[in-house]
Amino acid sequence: MLAYRHLFHAGNFADVFKHALLTRLLLLLVRKDKPLLYLDTHAGTGLYDLSHPWARKLDEYEDGIARLWKRSDLPLLLQPYIEAVRAENSGTSLRFYPGSPRIARRLLRPGDRMVLSELNRDDCAALARLFERERQVAVRCIDGYQALKALLPPVERRGLVLIDSSFDRAAEFARLTEALASAHKRFATGVYAIWYPLMTPATMHGFERGIVAGGVRKILQLELMPLPEGWAFSLRGCGLLVVNPPFGFEQEARSLLTWLGPVLSQRDEAPSATQEVRVRWLVPE
Repeated sequence: MLAYRHLFHAGNFADVFKHALLTRLLLLLVRKDKPLLYLDTHAGTGLYDLSHPWARKLDEYEDGIARLWKRSDLPLLLQPYIEAVRAENSGTSLRFYPGSPRIARRLLRPGDRMVLSELNRDDCAALARLFERERQVAVRCIDGYQALKALLPPVERRGLVLIDSSFDRAAEFARLTEALASAHKRFATGVYAIWYPLMTPATMHGFERGIVAGGVRKILQLELMPLPEGWAFSLRGCGLLVVNPPFGFEQEARSLLTWLGPVLSQRDEAPSATQEVRVRWLVPE
């Protein structure tokens, strides 16, 4: 498992991957004229200072958001995500990076609702301060998996659930698999986005088998692998499972990741989207 506090990794390639896709999901969902719930099970603090000593210790954002920050050739699909990051910074300097709650709040409409769950008390307090004037936002200092049980199904009957565990505990893949199956039984029409790190091939095959065996249908699997297989010094890559993706998301994700993969590559050989990106249906409809 990972030794994890998000400030050490804020703005890294995994954040760019996750938040760029989250932005596309939300933009597609808010096209319908019906309210929705956005539930973030592991919300963190919501905003990260990249000049903090913890962030500067690894400087992971240099191989993530910093690679996109001053580019003039960003595809249109990435523009809303980059605008969300720019909104937290002044001028051309990159100092602050928004977490998923801050990005989601920017995209939600007045009739939508957001619930943020965070177990760490200090992080939860920081999160509550960040959204203390937001009537549409509720912050809960509880375990994310308990939040799934307590809050689903939502009264809106529409929603996006982001499950973004820190993977700092043993058996997290098993816990995640069970939580998804249980939540889906209560809210089968919801959209779920489940982030995960790429571990050993045996671990990943076991995770995929568990997800398939859980009985949930219509699961799109997206993965980004900036570093070669066998890399063991840091996170090699990550993925996102999207249950019930809205119409048009698969096409957008393919296009976005085809561009993003080579840009975020840290391989010695020439970057290639076929090496660094995977988009497939893990479980069809």
